[in-house]
Amino acid sequence: MDQSLVLNTLMLLTLATLSTPILFPLLSDSLKNTPAIITNTVKTSFLISLIPMTIYVYSGTESLVTLWEWKFIMNFKIPISLKMDFYSLTFFPIALFVSWSILQFATWYMASDPYITKFFTYLLFFLIAMLILIVSNNLFLLFIGWEGVGIMSFLLISWWHGRAEANTAALQAVLYNRIGDVGLILCMAWLASTMNTWEIQQISSPDQIPTLPLLGLVLAATGKSAQFGLHPWLPAAMEGPTPVSALLHSSTMVVAGIFLLIRTHPLFSNNPTVLTLCLCLGAISTLFAATCALTQNDIKKIIAFSTSSQLGLMMVTIGLNLPQLAFLHISTHAFFKAMLFLCSGSIIHSLNGEQDIRKMGGLQKVLPTTTSCLTIGNLALMGTPFLAGFYSKDQIIESLNTSYLNTWALVLTLLATSFTAVYTLRMTLLVQTGFVRIPPLTPINENNPAVLRPITRLALGSIMAGFFITSYILPTKTPPMTMPLSIKITAIVVTVLGMALALELSNVAQTLIRPKRNPMSDFSTSLGYFNPLTHRLSTTYLLGGGQKIASHLVDLSWYKMLGPEGLASLQIMAAKIATSLHTGMIKAYLGSFALSIFIILVSTY
Repeated sequence: MDQSLVLNTLMLLTLATLSTPILFPLLSDSLKNTPAIITNTVKTSFLISLIPMTIYVYSGTESLVTLWEWKFIMNFKIPISLKMDFYSLTFFPIALFVSWSILQFATWYMASDPYITKFFTYLLFFLIAMLILIVSNNLFLLFIGWEGVGIMSFLLISWWHGRAEANTAALQAVLYNRIGDVGLILCMAWLASTMNTWEIQQISSPDQIPTLPLLGLVLAATGKSAQFGLHPWLPAAMEGPTPVSALLHSSTMVVAGIFLLIRTHPLFSNNPTVLTLCLCLGAISTLFAATCALTQNDIKKIIAFSTSSQLGLMMVTIGLNLPQLAFLHISTHAFFKAMLFLCSGSIIHSLNGEQDIRKMGGLQKVLPTTTSCLTIGNLALMGTPFLAGFYSKDQIIESLNTSYLNTWALVLTLLATSFTAVYTLRMTLLVQTGFVRIPPLTPINENNPAVLRPITRLALGSIMAGFFITSYILPTKTPPMTMPLSIKITAIVVTVLGMALALELSNVAQTLIRPKRNPMSDFSTSLGYFNPLTHRLSTTYLLGGGQKIASHLVDLSWYKMLGPEGLASLQIMAAKIATSLHTGMIKAYLGSFALSIFIILVSTY
C-alpha cells in the first residue's frame, strides 16, 4: 500500500476522531458528552497520530492532500489543502499528548465546576483549531485555525466571568491579537492581489516579495506569540483556570505566531531586514520578560513570563534563519511548560487558592510528587544538561554564538538565560524549602490518579523528549558545527552564574525587613511601566485632548458664532443692506414703493 495514502488516511482519522465528541451530540440527544469521554477521545487520537509519525521517522514520507476547492472568482482558487510534513507529523502527537495530560488533570481541578462538560468542549475546540492551523497548507485554512484559537482563548480566559479581572484579561487578549491579525490579513490581501494564490508551496519566489507584506507576518506573530510591544495580554491571561493556562502556554495559541513564521519562512529567508527585525525583537522580548519575572510573587505569573521569555528565544532563532531549531524548542518547551502549570495548579488547589509564593514554603514534605516534578520542570526550563530544554536551548545559544549577525542580541539573550536561572531557582526555594509559611489546612492529599498520572507523564516527557526528538525525528543532514570549548559551554556557565546569584540573593533575603526600593526593582515589579504608559497615560492624553478640542469647537461654534459675534455680524450685515438701498435717487425709492405694493397685492390674493 502507498505510504502517503496511509499517512493521509491516519491524519484525517486523527482529526475525525477528535471531532466526534462535538458531532455526535448534534446527531442524537441520547449521546451526551462527559469529561471522561472527551479525555479518552484525545488519548485515542494521540495513539492514532503516533502511527503516521512513526512512518515518517522510518521512511521520511511526506504528503500533500487537497480535499475540496472553493473557486469564487475566475483566476483565484482556495483549495482545502493539508500538508503532512516534518512539522505537522511531529507536532500532532506532542500537542495531543500534552492536551491529554491537561484534560485528565482538569477532571480533578474543575470537578466542582457546574459547567465542566462545556469547559472540556471548549478545550477540545481550542485543540482542534490549533491542529487545523498546524496541518494547513493554505493561508485561508491557516487563518481559520488562527482565528479559532483566538476566539477560544477569549472564552476560556474569561471562563470565571463573574470576576472583573478575568473579563479584562480576555478582552486584553482579543484586542492585542486583533492588532496582529491586521498584519496577517494585509499580507494575505497582498498575496491574493499579486500572486493569485494562498497556497504556501506555490509562493516560491521570495525575491519578488517586498518587505512590507513580510512585516505583516512579523506583526501577526508578535501579537499571537506575545513579543515585546504586544506582550501584556500573556501574563494577564493567568486569570483563566490553570488547565487553560497550561494548554494556552504549552502547545496552542502562543506558539501559533512562531509556527506561522516557520511555515512561511521561505518567503523571508533571503530578506535581511525581516530577519534582523525578528532577531532584535526576540532578544528584547526574552530579556524584558525574564526581567519582569524576577520580582513576581504570583506562581502562575512567574511561569507565564517564562513562557514569554522562551517565545522571545524562538523568535531569535527565526531571526538566525533556523526555523527547524525554533520548532525543536516549541516541541521540547511544550512538555515542561505544561507540567509546570499543572504542578502550580496542584499547589494552588491544595492551598485553597493561594498563589503567592511568599506564603508557601516547606511543601517538599507535604506534596512530594508535585514539588519533585516542579523541580524537574524548572531544571528543564533552565537548560540543565540532558533534560528536554537543554537540547534546544543550548543549540540556539550556540548558533547565536557562532553567527556574525548581532552581538547586541547575543548579549541580551545570554543575560535573559542567566535571569531564567534566577527566577526559577527563586520560585523553587520559596515554594519547596525553608520554613512552612502556609496557614493551618485540612490534610493535603495528592494521591489522586488524575493529579499524579498527568504530572508524572509530562515529567517523563520533560526528561526524554529532547533526546528522542533530536535522535530520531529531526533531519540528520544538518552540517556539524565546530567551536571552541569556551563558546560551547557559554550557556551552561551563564546558567550556573544565575543560579549562584539566586542562591546569594535568597541568603540575603532571609530577613523580615522590607527591602529598599530602587529603580531596577521598580522597573521589574511594575512590568517595565508598560501597562501604565500604554493603558493609562496614552489613553488619558487622547481622551483629554479630544475633550479639549471638542469643547473648544462647541464654544467657538455655538456660544461665540451664534451668540454675541453672530448677532453683531447680523446687525452689521442688515445695516449694510439698509444703507446700500438709501442712495438718494428718486428711481430707487419709486422702485421700492412699486415692489412693496406688488408684494402686498400678491399676498392678499
